[in-house]
Formats: sequence, C-alpha cells, structure tokens
Amino acid sequence: MAKWQRAAAAALVALTMAAGHAGAQTGGKPNGAPILLALIEGMSGPFANAGAAVERNLRFGVEQVNAQGGVKLADGAHPLELVVLDSKGSAEEALTQLRAAADRHIGYIMQGNSSAVAAALIGAIDKQNSREPANRELFLNYSADDPALTNASCSFWHFRFDAHAGMRMDALADVIQRDRTVKKVYLLNQDYSFGHDVSSLARSTLAAKRPDIAVVGDEFHPIGRVKDFAPYIAKIRASGADAVITGNWGNDLTLLVKAAREQGLDTKFYTFYGNSLGAPAALGDAGVKHVIAVADWHPNAGGAASDAWYAAFRARFPAAQDDYPVLRMPLMIETLAAAMNRAGSADPLAVARALEGIRFDSGFHASWMRADDHELIQPLYVMEMDKAGTPGVHFDNEGSGYGFRTVLALPPERTVPTTTCKMKRP
Repeated sequence: MAKWQRAAAAALVALTMAAGHAGAQTGGKPNGAPILLALIEGMSGPFANAGAAVERNLRFGVEQVNAQGGVKLADGAHPLELVVLDSKGSAEEALTQLRAAADRHIGYIMQGNSSAVAAALIGAIDKQNSREPANRELFLNYSADDPALTNASCSFWHFRFDAHAGMRMDALADVIQRDRTVKKVYLLNQDYSFGHDVSSLARSTLAAKRPDIAVVGDEFHPIGRVKDFAPYIAKIRASGADAVITGNWGNDLTLLVKAAREQGLDTKFYTFYGNSLGAPAALGDAGVKHVIAVADWHPNAGGAASDAWYAAFRARFPAAQDDYPVLRMPLMIETLAAAMNRAGSADPLAVARALEGIRFDSGFHASWMRADDHELIQPLYVMEMDKAGTPGVHFDNEGSGYGFRTVLALPPERTVPTTTCKMKRP
C-alpha cells in the first residue's frame, strides 16, 4: 500500500479503539444533549469552495472529538454538533445568521474567511453578550488574519487560531531575506482590510529585513469580482518585478496563478495561501520552485504522527478535490473541547476563561493560546512548490502531482508577536 494508506489504516484502528473505550464509558455515545457550534461562512458565491473546505475540516474535528466520547461536563458526556449557516460572503448576511444563531441559543460561533466579516461579528457579539448575559456567544476565528483583531480591536469574546498577517509576513520575509535574486517586488492584494494589511506589512518588513529591495507596484483589486487577471499579470511583467507578494485566497488566488501560467510569467510568488484550493494544479510546472507559501502546517511537514493525522483525514475525505486539510481547524475544535473539559461546563464565559493560556499538543504540533490577546502561538512553515516525488515532497495537493517542501520551519517560540491589546474582561 502507499505510505499514506498504511498510515490511514493504523490511524483508523486507533480511532476505533478510542471510540470503543469511550463507548464503554458512555453507553456507546455521549449521553447528553449536543453542544451546537455554528459555522457562519460563505457557502455560496465566489468563495463557496473555500467555505466547503472549512466545513470538511471542522466536521473532521467534531468527529474526532465525538469518537472519543464527546466533551465531559459536570452532568455527563455531550457530543458536539456542527450547524452550517451561509453568510454568502457578506458581512450583512453574516450578522443575520449571527442573530439566527442567538435565537437558537448557540454559544459558539466560528468564522474566518474575511477579516471584514470577522470584525463585524466581533462587534455584534460584544453587544450581544453585554445585552443578554444569559445568552452569550464565543467567537472562534480560524482564518481572519487582520492583526487588529488581536491588537487594537481585541475582544475577550474572540479567540484566533490562525497566525495573523504580521506573523505570516515575518516568516515569509525571513526567506526573502536569504533570496538574493529578489531585487524588485510587486504587491498585489484584495481590496479590503486584510489585503491592505498585507501590503503595509510587506513594505515595513522588507524595509527592515531587505532595504535594498524596490517595491515596483502596490495594487489592490476588488475582492471576488475579477474574472480575468491577465491585465494585472501584464503590469507585473512590465514592472520588471522578480517577485510578487500576495495575500490573495480562494478563487482570487487560483485565477491569479492561472493567468500567470497562461502568460508564462517567470516570477516568484511569495504567498500566504499558495498551497490552497486549486492553486498548485492551476499553476502546474510554472509554479515549480516559483511559488512559496506560509502555513501553520502542511502534509510534508514530516514525522510519523503528522503523516498518520494526514492519512486519517484522507481516509475520511478520499476524493482528490477534498484533499485540503487545514490542521488548525480540527485542532481548534479539539482545543475547544479540551477547554470545556477543563471548565466542566459549556457556558461560553467559563470556556473562554479555560481557553486563556490553554496548551494543546497533538503529538506533532504544540500550541498555546496567549491570554493577553487571545492569539494562538503555534509553529509556522514556509514551503516551496515542487513536483511530487522530489526530495521533501512525499505528498501532492489534491491529486495535482505538485506539493510543497519545507524551506523554513519556525517553532512556536519563534513566532510570538508583540501585541497592543488592552483587553476588557467581564
């Protein structure tokens, strides 16, 4: 059998044994009412594929917790249950769905694909919790990376499980600093808060680490509305840029790299999400040794425990198009469950207090939730795209034949950012 298939078999045996042990304790399943977790995300519209990937990853985490007997509260064991609410990628619709979740007394809200939406949700949840303390909500953020969300705009009711844009940019810049072939950089980003953060962070970080690099373009495009990136690729080519830095995600990234391939642009792409949905297949050979990405984990991070976890995910979602595991999302669910177990309660206030400072180690990915600002401190990997089977690239992405090798691995202690958060606690 292939390496991941062998590991999958072992992982599934382990999960079955864990489930059997839990069953002996709880009569075969958690014996209490389910604890509802609301996913508010764009499940339709231009980023529906990203929403579907989020749902898969969160569902995997929920299933892992439930296979081990759910969460153990003072009144017994309870399963987790995922409730999916479609925001259509709109802040206004997200707020409508938040009200629907409150009407159902769902205490846990999860969102990530848009910092603008996250900011709107945080503001609304702060008001909700002040107005109705008996119906509080806790916001778990898996991808909204605007640094302000754990700095000037930090909230006790918000916990971020992704590295913010500044943390990601620092890691990318460590690699750019060593790449002496890069002399000119073009910045291309989505025209909203996160994209502007990436642009400003790129400028400041490059000025500190590579002041010799010239920024020859700094452009923003409408988020989710550009169908043809060829004009942007033409501008990049005309600028003479050696590299592009982009925080684009979803179809905005896929269409960008497709246009680069079609126009034969021989430029390096330093990306936040170059390993994401459809991007490696879209870029093909043109991306080999040209696309660099940064993430909290990737399938070729290495180690038996990492390989077994990836194998279990692939066994659960075997279709090639579903091969997009985002480790922090299932681990967010497991960390939440650990906090509930610690608190002995599913009350959002008690769980929030239990999350502060919590440490979680999957066996290959150690992390802790910093109490000062509710930012998860975890490893970061900078990786380079190459063909599957080349050294360091054991697994490809989505059956594309292309994967990523680690070029820089930063332990959590090396990713700790400063914070300006002045949190008000209840």
